[in-house]
Amino acid sequence: MEEWRFPARYDQSYLPDPDSPYWFPHRETMDPEERDAAVLVRLREVMEYAYATAPFYRRKWDAADVKPADITSFEAFEQVPVVTKAEMRQSQNDAPPFGDYLCVDESQIHHIHGTSGTTGMPTAFALGRDDWQVIADNHARILWGMGVRPGDTVFVAALFSLYLGSWGAMSGAERLGCRVLPFGAGAKGMTARAVTWLTRTKPRAFYATPSYALRLAEVAEQEKIDPREFGIDIMFFSGEPGASVPAVRDAISSAFGARVVDCGTMAEMTPFMSASATEGSPDGMLLWQDIVWHEVCDPDTFRTVPYGGEGTPVYTHLERTSQPMIRLASNDLTRWTMETNGCGRTYPKLPRGVYGRIDDMIHIRGENVYPTEVDNFLRGVPGYAGEHRIVVTRTGSMDEMVVRAETDRRDGARAEFERAGAEGLQSLLGVRVTFESVDPNTFERAEHKARRVIDERAHTRSRPLEGR
Repeated sequence: MEEWRFPARYDQSYLPDPDSPYWFPHRETMDPEERDAAVLVRLREVMEYAYATAPFYRRKWDAADVKPADITSFEAFEQVPVVTKAEMRQSQNDAPPFGDYLCVDESQIHHIHGTSGTTGMPTAFALGRDDWQVIADNHARILWGMGVRPGDTVFVAALFSLYLGSWGAMSGAERLGCRVLPFGAGAKGMTARAVTWLTRTKPRAFYATPSYALRLAEVAEQEKIDPREFGIDIMFFSGEPGASVPAVRDAISSAFGARVVDCGTMAEMTPFMSASATEGSPDGMLLWQDIVWHEVCDPDTFRTVPYGGEGTPVYTHLERTSQPMIRLASNDLTRWTMETNGCGRTYPKLPRGVYGRIDDMIHIRGENVYPTEVDNFLRGVPGYAGEHRIVVTRTGSMDEMVVRAETDRRDGARAEFERAGAEGLQSLLGVRVTFESVDPNTFERAEHKARRVIDERAHTRSRPLEGR
């Protein structure tokens, strides 16, 4: 396997053959069983490193009677207890600011990122200098798989703050030898300025959240500019479900005339792009198992489900030395498969991407409703004007769900929109839904990530992994 060692160190002068679709041809196309055998050895190496340097892991594994030397099979690795975000927060509270799972000296920290902390104590992400370079190499490799090449201009339209997505995309593009326009997002009036810069610079690749891309298309049309005039070929997204949702993908692709690529796992797992589509496998996301080890697990037992099954992703770093995550439970939902990929890479796949979080899933009258299902449906209803809200309430002992959707229809056409929405959602979801139409631009547009679910019930609606 090319450049396969721990700690990872990559040749900074290396670039693939310009005609090759692969950054590392052998690693990406080898027999998956052969790759998995190498990964199993790496998992022991990572655990030995963490056991020796992180009191957090030593304490956790001793309590579970698990030692790195025990990991002689993937079945044994599944016995390693998962890490939750609640545990990470507690560790950082007890050993501020980075927790006792930081495995390098604080003098080695190069970047500090984290959560916003708007709903509690923020979580700090400490990335070592060597790790930052490795992350850049990982992301450059994945961008190559998307079809991005040296000399391309990459427009980064995501928050440049604590949010790691924008920084990770930029570091990978820089390592690849691209021109990077770190535009950012989120400030009032910034989207209109983005239209101007996109018109002037005509980048080949663009990074943001799916919600922001849809907002950008709306603003461009308000400015009397066709988004296709930007000349974007590749649009890659993370930060929220959407880029693997067929109707959302189609809406973005149609608006910009670009190829849509879904990627991303969790900020804690940076290099977060370790789950990503490629130019030859454009749907869903491949799991680059030699960068991060991905499992899809039963959310109760955290044992791996068979291919074809649904579960929650559990992630393990294979190359991070600062704050390595070992079996981090994501609380997300997905389904995985093992099939022949059009690009020739021999990785497992998430055919629908990561389509929601367990605690975003709406439990109503015995049925599970995914917000992405509503989004995908509404974008196919004629007259839908681009935004909606899902409001869940409780009257007595009965849960009620109201979907309010913008429409540009009037009079009889509006009544037809309401009928189609009500009947379609009833059939799709299998529960009674009150469907209401509202005028265009009723709801605020997202300048970063969309928040479309309002749950007004008093009780928790899911089985959280973190006890929150």
